[in-house]
Amino acid sequence: MSTVNQSKKFFSTMTLTLMAVAIVINMVLGQIASILKLPIFLDSIGTVLVGILAGPWAGGLTGLITNLLWGLISDPVSAAFAPVAAMIGIAAGLCAKFGLFKTWWKAIISGVIISVALAIIAVPIRLYMFGGLTGSGSDFITAYFLALGRDLFGAVIIQVITSNLVDKVVTALISWGIIKALPNRFVSRFPGADKV
Repeated sequence: MSTVNQSKKFFSTMTLTLMAVAIVINMVLGQIASILKLPIFLDSIGTVLVGILAGPWAGGLTGLITNLLWGLISDPVSAAFAPVAAMIGIAAGLCAKFGLFKTWWKAIISGVIISVALAIIAVPIRLYMFGGLTGSGSDFITAYFLALGRDLFGAVIIQVITSNLVDKVVTALISWGIIKALPNRFVSRFPGADKV
């Protein structure tokens, strides 16, 4: 299959529409979590949905665009984490490709894998661009471990892993539940339909 045909398959009108809806879902839920200073983010459910249904590249692009738009509209910190959001979509798409969204317990495994993948990118951004604190609700984890005597690097790693682990497992389970609740005729229109 040529690159042009692959591009058409993965970025069909249905996929582009799903990506647009997912971006709105990400921004609305992420804004609610931010306003409430929740210790989880809830800003990547749409990205994971796209990754599962339309593949890793569509998922990655959804995450990237979400954070860039959010950064332009209301929260510049979000734009700095655009590479992390892209990694979430890519990791979700790859997990789906290997059948890790077929059952709820496999969705939990996917959430763990996504958390590890994003931590590789998030820790350096959080440390070097923001000094470890970004103003999100999860900063209390960093502050807590700093108060216990951990160094900044150790405190940030613990914060990124713990807050994202809970968030991405919840996100993976919600995304799995949404896909299972969708009609088969809708899901079957996407390239990843046979993987869920």
